[in-house]
Amino acid sequence: MSNEWPLWEVFIRGQHGLSHRHVGSLHASDAEHALQNARDVYTRRKEGVSIWVVPAADITASAPEDKGSLYDPADDKVYRHPTFFDIPDDVGAM
Repeated sequence: MSNEWPLWEVFIRGQHGLSHRHVGSLHASDAEHALQNARDVYTRRKEGVSIWVVPAADITASAPEDKGSLYDPADDKVYRHPTFFDIPDDVGAM
């Protein structure tokens, strides 16, 4: 059994941003502890308006070598690309 606290990933939403961005990782005993540590470590200059902490063990990510199998299926759906549609001449004319 490990005595090390779990790893948490930290996401901060800036004062002028609409989305959270990953800023780093830290170890903490629980979510509340992770939130407090994230505030102390990653928002020292009051640059954030919201903090998310997520247990790293709960994140599932794709591997770079899997990009073909993840994104290639979209290639056969040309109707999703704007070049598939003919735009009438009078659309957008002012």
